Amino acid sequence: MKRILHLISSPRGDESFSIKLANAIIAKLQDQYPNSSVEVANLIESNVPHLDTAHLRSFFTPQEQLTAEDQDAIRYSDGAISQLMAADIIVIGAPLYNFGIHSSLKAWIDHIARAGKTFSYNEQGVQGLVNGKKVYIAMSSGAVYSEGPYQPYDFVSTYLKAMLGFIGMTDITLFRVEGVNIPGIKEEAMDKAILSVENSSEF
Repeated sequence: MKRILHLISSPRGDESFSIKLANAIIAKLQDQYPNSSVEVANLIESNVPHLDTAHLRSFFTPQEQLTAEDQDAIRYSDGAISQLMAADIIVIGAPLYNFGIHSSLKAWIDHIARAGKTFSYNEQGVQGLVNGKKVYIAMSSGAVYSEGPYQPYDFVSTYLKAMLGFIGMTDITLFRVEGVNIPGIKEEAMDKAILSVENSSEF
């Protein structure tokens, strides 16, 4: 039995390709690990707060010195980190918007990437503290970014792998549904993506 955390960062609801792909990944995981639990964190619906002065001040204030205002500011971050730490497997839906991730996912990362909580500094540099997790990324894009002329513009997979690895999550598998706006490709894009999940040995 595994604890699966499903992060949604698409505002498109039932029409979202990243959500459909993530659901296929979760279905494969549930076949692999019967009775696993799935916790959904819809970053769109929860309106993840973007960092402001109060958040940053609270992040760097010792616990015993936090004021009531500080504790309120830090509440979302602490909860998101606890949720992440409790999961065995993280499935991240990541649609590509303007070559990058949706701002809701970036805001979530800003809240869970905290010195002393999910990474630390030592004599060797930086040590990630979120260890022993398996991550699956369900990436969607209107064009094809895995190869060809648009490959250099894929700042979704590169950023997520770098950022998640920074805090200790290095076991990452990426699945793509791509070309969903390109005639001649879009008609089979979703079926091709789901087939890649079904045939993958990364489970």
